[in-house]
Amino acid sequence: MIDEEKNQVPVVGVVTDSSSEEIPARSQPESKTGFLGKLRGYEDALDRKLGVEGHSIQRRLPNERNPFYAGWSGQLSMFGFWVGGCMNLSSFATGFLGWELGLDLRQSILIIVFGSIAGAAVTGWCATMGAPTGLRQVSICRYSLGWYPAKAIAILNVIQEIGWCASGSITGGQALSAFSDGKVGTAVGVVICSVASLVFSFFGLTACYRFMKYTWFVFMTIFLVILGETVRFGDLSTPPSVTGPTGSGAALSFFCVMYGCSACCAGYVSDFYVEYPATIPKINVFLITFLGLLIPTSLCAIIGAVVASALPHNEVWDAQYNRGIGFLIQAMVYPSGLAKLMLFLLMFTAIGLNCASMYSASLSIQLSTRKLAVVPRFVWTLVCFAAVVALSLAGSDRLLVFLQDFLSLLGYYATAVFVCLVTEHYAFRGGSFDNYILEAWDNPEMLPVGWAGGPALFCGIVGAILGMATTWYTGVIAKLIGDSGGDIGNELSLFFTLVVYVPARFAERKLLGR
Repeated sequence: MIDEEKNQVPVVGVVTDSSSEEIPARSQPESKTGFLGKLRGYEDALDRKLGVEGHSIQRRLPNERNPFYAGWSGQLSMFGFWVGGCMNLSSFATGFLGWELGLDLRQSILIIVFGSIAGAAVTGWCATMGAPTGLRQVSICRYSLGWYPAKAIAILNVIQEIGWCASGSITGGQALSAFSDGKVGTAVGVVICSVASLVFSFFGLTACYRFMKYTWFVFMTIFLVILGETVRFGDLSTPPSVTGPTGSGAALSFFCVMYGCSACCAGYVSDFYVEYPATIPKINVFLITFLGLLIPTSLCAIIGAVVASALPHNEVWDAQYNRGIGFLIQAMVYPSGLAKLMLFLLMFTAIGLNCASMYSASLSIQLSTRKLAVVPRFVWTLVCFAAVVALSLAGSDRLLVFLQDFLSLLGYYATAVFVCLVTEHYAFRGGSFDNYILEAWDNPEMLPVGWAGGPALFCGIVGAILGMATTWYTGVIAKLIGDSGGDIGNELSLFFTLVVYVPARFAERKLLGR
């Protein structure tokens, strides 16, 4: 630790909406010499001219926030941000998983709704921590999980954000391929969608907001048209193909997927609220996030479930479904000209999903370690872009398997993060941000080490492994549910994390005083 850190005078408290002193962030050096220094100089110049958001992971003080987000129009723009990001073909394709698992339409719809409610509530609560602190979610995790375990959250964020981008690029590429009647292959479509996403994420959060602001209503209209064209074909009479314990296992696994769709953002959701005023009511932030996730995710997935239930009785749809999601939509919507227009516009839903995820992934990389933080954000955006393209091309021919395995994994660590954050906030800090030393966000000597957060996170992951049920692995406890297993990884992760974190955190605070 450098001498400046060792001689730091401890701060005993802070008022979140009036603080103006900031402990210098060692993760962003002042020097402009050397290769990295020149890159940061270029980033600063781009920020001044084009607004690429050079401040990156720094804490946003109350007097630095954008005043636009203090009004209702700014708050409603965030609702559009979530709707635009979640109203996409990936959410639509997720609705097919209930049918794939053997559930009937009624079961699928109920699980979609309640799974989305649970996941959106988790993410909605985590979102309320962004505006009062002005910190990114990984930085907030340092106050509960500790300095070192929070690094693991940053790494997990990057993995799942790149995975989300890959699923968006795959579905967007399939839409573009169908729009061109197969003249443009899915692989080329994947690259095109990824490049377009890169452009928006490169310019930072403001560009992402603006894209969603003008597109979310278009995306919602498209899916409502699809619902109107297909709802009469929904099959409510065919019973589920799995019953008893096996049916219960299938229902648990599908619930895990739908929960993960919305809960996955818990590890980085406050990244998008650092520009909001510190005094904004928490209920406003919660409802904006909760409804912004719940409505598009459940609506798209329900439409997917309705279409999936009709596939066994419609040979044309079934054949096109096997070619790709885009070709299926082209077969469902009439007239063909409208279908073409919708496919072209649906390609942009991938951009809405990807630009926010790619942006946040670059921040999580910077927050994982100070050595990576000195590299400008736009460089990490380019690295994430390369990873997205590679993963998208590798998984483009197995979309549903990719979604089932990937989305199931998302909820596990998000549940553990939520348990640690909410327990720390209410049980150990009195539910008040006045009890957080916000100026110390990047000072490990003033933050928990991780004696509680580390073991709790580890045990939460162990619980998830014991209870997970995917196509490539089924935990020993999950195997006990039916013939194919049932996913209870999130439930076990919640229980194991809570049981370990509470006593360990009491001990850590007593021994270290932080």
